[in-house]
Amino acid sequence: MKDAGEQLAHSTSSASLRRSEERSKQIEAEIDKDPSKFRVLTGDRPTGNLHIGHYFGSLANRVELQNKGVETWVLVADYQVITDRDETGPIRERVYSLVADYLAVGIDPAKSVIFNHSMVPALNQLLLPFLSLVTEAELLRNPTVKSELEATGNRALSGLLLTYPVHQAADILFCKANLVPVGKDQLPHLEQTRVVARRFDERYGRAVPEEPVFPQAEALLSKASLLLGMDGHKMSKSRGNTIEIGMSADETAKRIKKAVTDADRHITYDPENRPEVSNLVLLAALTSGRTPQEVAEEIGDGGAGQLKKLVTESVNEFFAPIRARRAELAANPDYLREVLYAGISKANERADLTLDEVRQAMGMVY
Repeated sequence: MKDAGEQLAHSTSSASLRRSEERSKQIEAEIDKDPSKFRVLTGDRPTGNLHIGHYFGSLANRVELQNKGVETWVLVADYQVITDRDETGPIRERVYSLVADYLAVGIDPAKSVIFNHSMVPALNQLLLPFLSLVTEAELLRNPTVKSELEATGNRALSGLLLTYPVHQAADILFCKANLVPVGKDQLPHLEQTRVVARRFDERYGRAVPEEPVFPQAEALLSKASLLLGMDGHKMSKSRGNTIEIGMSADETAKRIKKAVTDADRHITYDPENRPEVSNLVLLAALTSGRTPQEVAEEIGDGGAGQLKKLVTESVNEFFAPIRARRAELAANPDYLREVLYAGISKANERADLTLDEVRQAMGMVY
C-alpha cells in the first residue's frame, strides 16, 4: 500500500494534470480566436531519422499551429545529442535529415523559424544566469535526470545531462515562447522552465512588475494517441522498431510484415488487452481517416495477415506525397542549408535581444 506521503503526491499530481488538461483546452479555443497571442517553441534531437510516431505525435500538430497563424519556432537540438551519449555520431547528416523531414511534412520556412541551438551563442549563454536560479536537488528530481540515474545504476551524470532541464529552459525562454506542445510526461520539464522564468524576475526583475522579462510558458498537451513500435514496445529510433517518414514503400511493407500480433484471428480494437493488434488498427485508422473501430470491423475474421495488408496500403498511400517531397529536398542540400541558415539568423537576432535584456536586468552593462 502507498503511505500517506505517496498518496498525497499522487493526488497532487493528478489534480495538477487535470488543471493542465483544462487549461490546454482553453488555449486551443484562444488560438482559434487570436493565434497572434502565442509563440510556440518545439523541436527534436537529431539522433536519427524521424518516424511516423513523430508525425502523428507532434509534426502534424506543428503544421496545424503554423497554418492557424501561431508564430512557430522549431529547434534542432543538436547540443542535446551529447547529454546521454559519448559522441555526436553522423550529426551533420542527421541535422539536414531533420530539416528535410520538417519541410516535407509541411513546416513552411516562410511562416516558421527552423534553427539549431549550437549556432545561437546568446541562447546558450543564458544557461549561466539560469543555473544560478536552481538547486542540485531540483535538478536531480527532474524525471529525465532521475530515469537516467536509475538506468545507469546511479553512475555519475555528466554536467550537461544534470543541467539538461535548464538548457531546455534556455531554448524556450530565449525566444520568449509562451506555449510549448508537450506530452503529459514532459510537464515537469516545462514547470522547471516556469520556475527559472519566475525566479529570474523575482531576483532581477524590472522596475515595472507587470512587465516581466520572461513569460510563463504554458503547455499545449498532445491529443495524439501513442503509437507503439512494430515490436510492441515504445517506438524508438534506437530500437529499430520504427517506420521512418523517409522509408520506401517496400521498406515499410517489410517492417509491417514483421509486426508483432497475437493468436486471435478475430481483429478487435482493445488497446488494454491487445496492444500490438490495436496498434496496427490505430495506424490504419490514422492513415485512412477512419476510426479504429471501423477498421477493426472491416477486417473482422480476416486475421493479422489481412490487417497488415491494410496497414501497409494505408501507410504507403498516406505518406507517398510526403516521401516524394522529401526525396526532392534531400537531393537539394543547398536549399536545406539556406533554410537552416535563414532560421539561424533570425534565432541569433532574437537571442541577442533577450540576452541584452537579461544583462540590463542584472545590471551587467558596462
